[in-house]
Amino acid sequence: MPHFAAGVVRFQNDLFPEKKDLFEKLSKGQSPEALFITCSDSRIETAMITQTDPGELFICRNAGNIVPPHTEQTGGITASIEYAVSVLNVPHIVICGHTECGAMKGAMNQEALKDLPHVRKWLGYASAALQVVDELAEGKSEDERMRLLLEQNVILQLQHLKTHPSVARRLAKKNLMLHGWVYDIATGGVDAYDAEAGRFVPVDQRYASEIARIVENDDCAA
Repeated sequence: MPHFAAGVVRFQNDLFPEKKDLFEKLSKGQSPEALFITCSDSRIETAMITQTDPGELFICRNAGNIVPPHTEQTGGITASIEYAVSVLNVPHIVICGHTECGAMKGAMNQEALKDLPHVRKWLGYASAALQVVDELAEGKSEDERMRLLLEQNVILQLQHLKTHPSVARRLAKKNLMLHGWVYDIATGGVDAYDAEAGRFVPVDQRYASEIARIVENDDCAA
C-alpha cells in the first residue's frame, strides 16, 4: 500500500499539473467515446493499450469480460450499459477479451470451481461459447481450443449486448457500433472481430481506413 500512496503523491505533484486543463474540463462532465467492457485481470491496462486519456473510455470490468443477457433483475453491468448508452450516448461499445484469462480457464475446467460457487455461476454466461468450441475444435490442441474460446466468448457477449433494450434502440437507429477484441498479453497484439469475414483480424487491418484518416489529419495538423 505505501507503493500506491507514493504513486498518488507523484500523480499530484507531477502528472496532474501537466494535465490541469484536462482535469478541469473533466470536472464539469464526461463525454466518453466508448463503453469498454473488459476483464478484471490486473494485467489489462486499458489506457495503456488504447493510448487514451481520462474521459475517453467508460470502463466496466468483470471476470471474463461478460455481459449477462438482459433481464428485469438489476445488476452492475446492466446498469452501467444502460447509463453509458442512454445518458452518455457513447457511439461505440468494445468487449475486450485477453490471453491467459483465468475466467476462461475456469470455464474449461468446471471441476476447479467447485469451491467457488459464485464464479461458477457467473461463468455460466459463457457456457454457449464453450459449447461452440466443443463443436468446432474437435482434435485441436488445448492452446487452440483456448484461443477459440476467447474469441467465441467475445462474440457471445456481443450477442448478449443486443438483448439490452438501450443497446437495441441505438443499433436500430444506426448510431451505435459494437466491437469485439482479443488482447494478447505476451505480444501486445490486439485482434478485432470482422463480422463480414466471420473472423478476428489484427486491429490495423480491421480499422485500416479509419486509422489512415487519423494519420492524415495528424499530418495536416502538423
